[in-house]
Parts: sequence; structure tokens; C-alpha cells
Amino acid sequence: MAGKPAQRRLFLLWGCSREQRLCFSDGGAVRRLPSLYSAGPSRQENPRMPRNPAAFLTEGGTMGALMRGHDWSVSPLGPPDRWPPALRTAVGLMLNSAFPMFAAWGPQLAFLYNDAYAEILGGKHPQALGRPFSEVWAEIWQAISPIVDEAMRGHATYHENLPLTMQRNGYDEETWFTFSYSPMRDEDGRPAGVFCACTETTEQVLSARHRAEEIERMRQLFQQAPGILAVVRGPEHVFEIANDAYRRLIGREDVVGRAVAEVLPEVRDQVFTALLDEVYETGEPHVGNEMPILLRRRPDSELEERFVNFIYQPIRDHRGAVSGIFVEGSDVTAAVLAMRALQEANSRKDEFLAMLAHELRNPLAPIAAAAELLRLGAPDAERIQKTSAVITRQVEHMTKLVDDLLDVSRVTRGLVTLRRETLDFSAIVGEAVEQAAAPMQAKGHRVTVELPAAQPWVNGDRTRLIQVLSNLLNNAARYTPEGGDVAVRVTANGREVRAVVEDNGIGIPPGLLPHVFDLFTQAERSPDRSQGGLGLGLALARTLIELQGGHVGAYSTGAGQGSRFTVCLPQVERPEGAALSQGQQDETRGARRRHLMVVDDNADAAQMLALLLETAGHSVAVCDDARQALAAVVASPPALLFVDIGLPGMDGYELVRRLRQLPETAMARIVAITGYGTPQDRARALEAGFDEHLVKPVHPKALYAILARLAGQ
Repeated sequence: MAGKPAQRRLFLLWGCSREQRLCFSDGGAVRRLPSLYSAGPSRQENPRMPRNPAAFLTEGGTMGALMRGHDWSVSPLGPPDRWPPALRTAVGLMLNSAFPMFAAWGPQLAFLYNDAYAEILGGKHPQALGRPFSEVWAEIWQAISPIVDEAMRGHATYHENLPLTMQRNGYDEETWFTFSYSPMRDEDGRPAGVFCACTETTEQVLSARHRAEEIERMRQLFQQAPGILAVVRGPEHVFEIANDAYRRLIGREDVVGRAVAEVLPEVRDQVFTALLDEVYETGEPHVGNEMPILLRRRPDSELEERFVNFIYQPIRDHRGAVSGIFVEGSDVTAAVLAMRALQEANSRKDEFLAMLAHELRNPLAPIAAAAELLRLGAPDAERIQKTSAVITRQVEHMTKLVDDLLDVSRVTRGLVTLRRETLDFSAIVGEAVEQAAAPMQAKGHRVTVELPAAQPWVNGDRTRLIQVLSNLLNNAARYTPEGGDVAVRVTANGREVRAVVEDNGIGIPPGLLPHVFDLFTQAERSPDRSQGGLGLGLALARTLIELQGGHVGAYSTGAGQGSRFTVCLPQVERPEGAALSQGQQDETRGARRRHLMVVDDNADAAQMLALLLETAGHSVAVCDDARQALAAVVASPPALLFVDIGLPGMDGYELVRRLRQLPETAMARIVAITGYGTPQDRARALEAGFDEHLVKPVHPKALYAILARLAGQ
């Protein structure tokens, strides 16, 4: 108990109905008031009333019976009929009370108690009757003897939930009691004993402790909960509780005891404060879903938009009036932004599919027209050349689109395989400029290439690096008007090699700049679709460069201000014995005539491939299935076979295994031709026995390179 306990007063009515005197205890002194009635003799004034000194033991339940039957001859107290009046009065009162009480009297403080107190004694009952107080409670005597001494000095005391370790059932037991010790006085007014009224509060204390532990556990759970939780009180909405998640959301720690308007001044003019007022006034809860809130999460930071799901639940007092508001919710900013990004990605995907359909239809129209011209009759050589040129250009365009799509698929699935080697980066730039020369020449661009005096060396995949740089150059050509400028500058500082592709074209709007390397992202298209493309090149460029340890960047001051793209790669040492760059070895279509074979069930594809090979000066046999090919190679063994994997009956994998078992083709070079181009497809083909793997449609350059290697054998 905090402070001095309130004074307890006990009173009783004494006497009969004709005369009653009110006795009460005040600080240990017993007083008797004058008679409440003016007439009627007292017991002492009426000699006819019987006197029985042991009448106080006539009742008293079990303990009264035990006291009547107890052998008091060996007790310092002596027989009950000789006990002092004060003791008899106290014992009589105690035995007829249902409240736990005991009295200890005399020099040894002989112990007397009632039925209710016997339950507290446990195994000490009934042996405790008449024994010295210090023996009955020997295990707690050190704790209570000062209290007993205080009573024996004439001072009453009160104790609430006093902890005591008792041995009342044969073992140590933690207990708690609320009790008062009052002095009992003899006929001379001196303290001669101790009277106690008590109650065991062990269950209440343990229950309160358990409740406190539960509350503390709940408080910890409240604090550690992933959702935002807070309690605000009163019309000013003063924070009473705010858990860790709530404080992280608002970016403040010192909130308890302060009003919402003080802690979050930036939300005063937002809807949240008005909603708190409304819930407090009406008592109706409010639920908010994905509501935006502007927070200044650090004192020196700008307002930051967050999104929250929450409920304001009114808290009512015992009268039913709203006294506060319970706030529960969650920060869903990440989910909202992710959903927005997904929606944007879906929108870009839909735009991409529309672009893809347009891009694929464009080359199909001239191809179909060229095929129709060839079908109608025998055109002259000039028309054949023009028609073939149209078909070649459009097929190359479609092949580029398909290659980009396949590259995106490989990148997004993590299937890109790099063949890294030490390369002269200046030579890579030269080849990329050569590949992108056609569109820039067509639009009359002025192209500037600046290379360092010393060769800058990098470790990377030659084909992929050329692809990245040619993509950047093609973008510059696509988005730069006729007669514009395109510049390529290469620098090296010993740590990294940097290539900058810069133009003075249409530029990049500020809103688009952070997303230029995202899939399916493109600038605004002109109505005639002169820019073209699928919006895949920059996304591929970033991924391919990052896979090789580098990074890319984009910069533009805005629309109409041109663009600058930067590619950075780690610089490496020049390899020993490396020669100066001389470009690629000239491709050849074959130094001498060879017999070749094409195995493909697609008659048109087989015939066109055979015509290309024949144009290169070779004889070609065409077979449309595996069994025909097995018979043909025995009759006329070929030096090189182009085998389609997807053959009817016996596929290309089985065919190449059988060809390797024949003496006529055991040493022949066999090239797989397929529409599947993943690294796993290539590995499976090489494992089956193919020497090389080409993906449809086969590019003439790849075909001529194979013929060149064959010529070198």
C-alpha cells in the first residue's frame, strides 16, 4: 500500500435489548460509551442473573469443542473459567466469527484460534492449540516478531498482502496475507496479548501477478506486432500507446503523452485528423483502405507519400461515453506501389503485343508481294534481284525481332550463357559501328568515332558486347532526325573502359528517363511509326552489361535535347602476345567444291537452303526424312550435313547417332538446324553428336562461316 494505511475501526454492540453500550477500538484503546437507554439494570446490578465464566466456550464450532476438551492444566493459561475477562471476551468473539482470527496471550503468547483460521494452519492444526506463538509459526517468526513486538508495546498495525514463506503442509509455500495485529490488555490496562483478524490473499496476489504478466506479454506483443497500433485519448487525441510499427511509420519516437496535432503537424490539413474528430464525436468506427498520407518522416526530409489500411475504433468508458480511439492498421505502401508497377507493366505488355503484331505484319506484306511476283511468271533478272533484296531485308528484320524476343526470354529466365574472353574494346566498337552504319547512312547522319591511342582491353562476350553497342547506335539513328549528329567516344582510365553514345535527336522526357531500361518502354511514337522497334533493346543492354560486371546509364536534359548513353566495363590487362586489331578474318563461301546434304521435312526451307549452298559452289542433296538420308549418304557420302531436328518418324538426335556409326559419315561435319535456341537445346544437340547448332531462320553469315571452316580442313 502506498503511504500510511487508512485507520481501521472495529465495533460491536454489547448487552441486551434493554441496555446496549457501544464499544469501539480506536488506535488500540477500548472505550465504552454511556448507556443508550436511560432505564434497565445491567447484568452486574441484577444479582438474579446466572454467572458462568466458561460460557464463552459453549458454542464456537469445532474449535469451541476442542477448547472445551483440551487439557489446560499443563498450559500457562490455566482453565478457561479462570482466564481474564479480556481474553474470554476476545475468544468468545473469535469463536463465533466466520472471519479467520487468532489470539495469543500471556508471556509465551499461547495460541488460540477459530474454525476459519484452522484452514490457514493446514497441517499445524490441531496441534497448534495452546502452543507458544513462536513455535506454531517458527518458520516465519523472524518476519512477524517485530509486528508482534509492536502490538505488545500497545500499538495496532495493519499489513496488506505481506509475503510469508510457510511450512503448513510439509513444504515451503509462498503465501500472502492481509491482517491487523491489535494489543489485548489485562485488567490493569497493560498489553498482555495479541489479537489478529486476517485473510489469506495468496490467490488474489498470484492472480494479480498473473494478470500483470499477461498484460506485460500483451504489451510486448502489442509493441512487436507487425501492424500499426496506437491508442489516443480525449478530444485532443493524446497518444497513450504507440507501438514500434506505428513509430516507424511516422518516423518519430517521442509520441506518448503528446497530441496527434503536435506529433504530426503535417497531417493537420489532411483527412486523418478530421476522421479522428468524427469518430470521437459520433462513436462510429471508420475503416480506411489504401489511403494516401503525406508524412515528414525525418525533420529535414520532404513529405513522403505512404499508403495505409486502418480502422479507428472508439473506446468507451464505464458510462458508455467515448473516451479514446483505438487505431489499428498496416503500412501497405510496398503493396500499393507493387500493384501500380504491375499495372504499368501490364499496360506496357499490352502496348508491346500491339507493337509486335504491327512489326511482324510490316515485313510480311513485302515478302508476300515478292512471293506473288515470283509465282506469276518468269521475271527478268533485274526484277528477280530487286525481289530477292526485298525478301532478304524483310527476313533479316523479322529475324532481328525474333532474336530480341528470344534474348528477352533467356534474360528473364536467367538462361543467358556468356562466352567471355579478353577483347580489344576498340575493335568491338568498330564492328558495332559497322553493323549500325546502314540506318545512319540512310538518314545522312554525321558519325564521329573517338578511340583512345592505346587499346583498351575488357573481359566479356564479344557477340553480346557488339549487340549492346549496336543497339545503342541503332537507337541513336532511329531517334535522330535526318542530318543529325551521332558520336561514339571511348575512354579508359586503368580501372574501367567507358563508351559514350551521344546524339542530338529527340531526347528523353524527364518522366521517361528513369524507366528507359525497363522492358517494353519506348518514347512517344510518331504516327508513321518511323522509329519502329519493340522497346527491348535497352532492357537487354542493361542486363547483358551487368552480367559482365559493368553498368549502363542514360542522360538527357529533356525533349528535343538529345540523349547520351554510357556503357562502363572493368578494364583488364592486355594479354601477352596479343596482336593489334585487324578485324575479323574474311569470310569465304568455300575454297573448293564439296558434296553437301540437307535433311528437312519442310520442302521450301530445304530447297532455299540448298540453293544458297549451290550458289556458294557446292553440290547439294536434299532428303525429307531420316531413312532417305541414311540411304543417300551410303550412295554419295557428304562432307557436311544440315539436319533438321524435328523430323518425322526418326528425329534429328537419333539420325545423327546413326550417322556417326556409318563409316561414310563418321568423320563428316553435321550441323543441327532447329527452331529451339536455348543453351539446353544447344547442349543436347552437341551431346547427341552434332558439331554445330544453328537456330532458324539460318542467317547467311552463319552459314558462310561454317563453309569457311569446312574449307580450312
